[in-house]
Amino acid sequence: MSLNYHQKTFQSIANTDNGEVGEKTLFHYQQQGNIVWAEYSGGAIVKGFLVAKVIENDALDMRYEHINSTGGIMTGKCLSRPEILSDGRIRLHEQWQWTSGDLSSGKSIIEEIIP
Repeated sequence: MSLNYHQKTFQSIANTDNGEVGEKTLFHYQQQGNIVWAEYSGGAIVKGFLVAKVIENDALDMRYEHINSTGGIMTGKCLSRPEILSDGRIRLHEQWQWTSGDLSSGKSIIEEIIP
């Protein structure tokens, strides 16, 4: 394990139309060993949480849940693969699927921001 996600903040930069995360959504990551968790909110997301395990090549195998702005509770699973940008920040390329609602899949990208 070479990447450290602890105390990093990420912002959405791209998502498919069936996703709820948008450019106003911020993710606040923490890490202990190979366990990663985050709280997220902003835009269409009122409050969300995720938990993940660091797997091969520092990818994250995660499960997430949130309450959206219409009061719905949504759940899903996601595989996030990291890319290290030229300035050292982390970009995560995500393939996700809802485990609630219509069970559709999508792709998103979130990128580390420096507060």
